[in-house]
Amino acid sequence: MANDPISQFKITKLVPIEVGGLDLSFTNSSLFMVATTAVVAMFLIMSTSGRGLVPGRWQSVAEMSYEFVANTLRNAAGNEGMRFFPLVFSLFMFVLIANLLGMVPYFFTVTSHLIVTFALSMLVIGTVMIYGFAKHGAKFLKLFMPDGVPPVLYILVTPIEIISFLSRPVSLSVRLFANMLAGHITLKVFAGFVTSLIAAEGLGIMGPALSILPLAMTVAITGLEFLVSFLQAYVFTVLTCMYLNDALHPSH
Repeated sequence: MANDPISQFKITKLVPIEVGGLDLSFTNSSLFMVATTAVVAMFLIMSTSGRGLVPGRWQSVAEMSYEFVANTLRNAAGNEGMRFFPLVFSLFMFVLIANLLGMVPYFFTVTSHLIVTFALSMLVIGTVMIYGFAKHGAKFLKLFMPDGVPPVLYILVTPIEIISFLSRPVSLSVRLFANMLAGHITLKVFAGFVTSLIAAEGLGIMGPALSILPLAMTVAITGLEFLVSFLQAYVFTVLTCMYLNDALHPSH
């Protein structure tokens, strides 16, 4: 199991709980979701508690995070989109910290499970639909009838727009899940090559010598995974902002 690249994604029950035949056990995935939330909360509380006129290192990071998400939201949905800032900022910080925690050896990557990323995606799409219908009523359905399209083409365009809208939570969740899953599997495979070559008795001194190449690849992929951790959080945030813009301006 030490070199099994899939074992790192196994869900294990830490506190078995069953209520009325429903499994509500506290698992390793639950633990790291709680840990992610705790890290985000601690970071924001500690970095903003002083609120000095000249920001310190941690306050600067918090302010840059705020401005980064705020500018992304304004660019995608305008100033009106800032009403969704708490949601978008929370999603960005949760996904980013969850991805980074998954890079720590022997930690668990919650975003490598489709059920977690799909739940986050459904939160976004659910917000879009609830707010869209609450604010615009039936006019929200103009989202499926783009401006500038001749009415005679609605019979063709509208089904395509509906399918595209329904596929959003799938594409949003699969993109994050697949990138984190594939990256961690690749990293574990190359790390496994290192240990296998060093432990290979038949190769003698050639084993450690040959292990240098997969070791170098492991280091390179680790650096790439840190970049991917941020990029995937950014992509998830950008797409969330674009979808929220549809709730604000369905006729555009």
